[in-house]
Order: sequence, then C-alpha cells, then structure tokens
Amino acid sequence: MQTPPPAIRVSDEVRTAVDEGRPVLALESTILTHGLPRPRNLEVGLASERLVRDAGVVPATIGVVDGVPVVGLSAAGIERLCTADGVVKVSVRDLPIARAKGLDGGTTVAATAWLAHRAGIRVMSTGGLGGVHRGASETFDESADLGTLASTPITLVSAGVKSILDIGATLERLETLNVPVVGYRTDRYPGFYVADSGFALDYRIESPADAAALARARDELGLASAVLVANPVDPAKQLDPEFHDRVLAEALDAASDAGISGHDTTPFLLDHVQRATGGRSLEVNLEVYRGNVELGAEIARAVAG
Repeated sequence: MQTPPPAIRVSDEVRTAVDEGRPVLALESTILTHGLPRPRNLEVGLASERLVRDAGVVPATIGVVDGVPVVGLSAAGIERLCTADGVVKVSVRDLPIARAKGLDGGTTVAATAWLAHRAGIRVMSTGGLGGVHRGASETFDESADLGTLASTPITLVSAGVKSILDIGATLERLETLNVPVVGYRTDRYPGFYVADSGFALDYRIESPADAAALARARDELGLASAVLVANPVDPAKQLDPEFHDRVLAEALDAASDAGISGHDTTPFLLDHVQRATGGRSLEVNLEVYRGNVELGAEIARAVAG
C-alpha cells in the first residue's frame, strides 16, 4: 500500500480501516457539487454515506477543502462543498492549482480514483464515467478519466458513460488503454439513463466475489489499470429508450443550433435532457447512483474478505 503524501489528508476513520484491512468505499464529490441541485445534493451525499455504513463498509467521500484533498470528508465537509459558492470541479490536473489557490473543489472520477488509490482504497463507486465526446476526431475532447484509470489500479463501479458521449469511441479508447471492462450480470454496456447502450461487452461477472477475483488477478499480474464494472440501471427504472433517443437527438440539434462546443457542451446537453424529461432524468440519475453505491459496498466487502 502506498503512503499518501502529507498534502493529502486522510481521515482517521479511513486510515484505520485501510490499515486494518476493513472494507472502504471511495465516493466522488462532483456529483454533489456539479451534478445535483441544492439541497438535493446534500441529501444524496449524506444518504449515500449512510447506505455504505449500513452495508458494513466505511465510506470515504473525497473532495478538496481550502486547497487540501481530503479522503474521508466529515459531514460538515460534505455540507460545505454542497452549499458553498465558488466550488470548482477538480480533476487530477487541477489538484496543484486548487492547492496553490486554496480552493474548495468537487473531485471528478479521475481525481477521486487517484486520491483513493494513494490512500490505499481499492474500490470506488460513481454514477457515470467520463469518456470520448462526440466529434472528438476534430476537437480531441476526451475525459481525463480514461487516461487516469489506465494507470490507477482501483475497481470502479459505474453505469457506463452518459449517453450524450460517444459510447462506441469510449469503449475503443478503453480497449486501447488496456482497461478491463466487464458487465455486472449483463453482456451489454449500459448507457447511464438506459440499461443497454446498444454496445456489446466481451465479458461479464455475476457476483461481488467475481469482481474481487478479477481485481486480485490484475494485481497478481502487476497491471496498473483500473477494473471497470459496468452496472446497468434496473430496466424498470430507466428512461424509456425510444423517448431517451428522441430527447437526446433534440438536445444535440439544440446544441448545434446554439453554437455550443467544448466544455460547455456537456452541461448544456444534460440541462436540456433534464428539462425535456420533466426532471425524470434526474431521478434516473439518482437511481443509477444508489445502485452503484450499493454494489460498490458489496464489492468492497468481497475485496477486503
């Protein structure tokens, strides 16, 4: 296990649990700071921690407070990030900037995984993974999540990538980066709001024990990449696929008509989808996240066992 540098603050609870080999689950904070409206974000942040604790696992919500990366935020720390103004989105590249400027920040999948690994945490849950953006052949717009996960040996539970991204290109990039992707009780790659993105997966697992065995095999081989567990939303709770496809097409057309590009594209599309679905997409988002937190806690127990 790596010893985290002094610049990273690890809570006593998380540090003790890691040292004793007890299960710990890392949780990102950008879903709270940039993905959900107030006060829903705080409710979800605290409820997720309770869900993890009820499963017999130590939660480690990760974020940046006053420029200091914190692994295992207190309830007060979570509340601060959920309610303060000026909280920035922090990926790995932003960590030194946030530190130098003393900023508060919500950590992305990349930064959360990077910090969790350095604190000795082996499993993480998120909602949707970042990926390759549509039109990336011209813009080169690709989430830093992918590159970071290629060199960060953690098991990550997600519901695929958001359907506003180029899912096929994302899967190709993950293959190029040698990142294993397995479906949890499915042969189809999920599309966040929908259980099936239309893309097949080569491998699947059936249990948390299978996920733990896969992580152990990765470690025994000395590989450095994450293992991605694709956990689809319950089909009964997904957005209707035909409705989803129509709304997404309308959102893409609206973005093109408005001349939206670059880092403004994702928030524009997500806002359009939320409004067009009458808030239904937000509820699916929360359902996805809860499911991934529950599965992540089960996998953390299996890994620790």
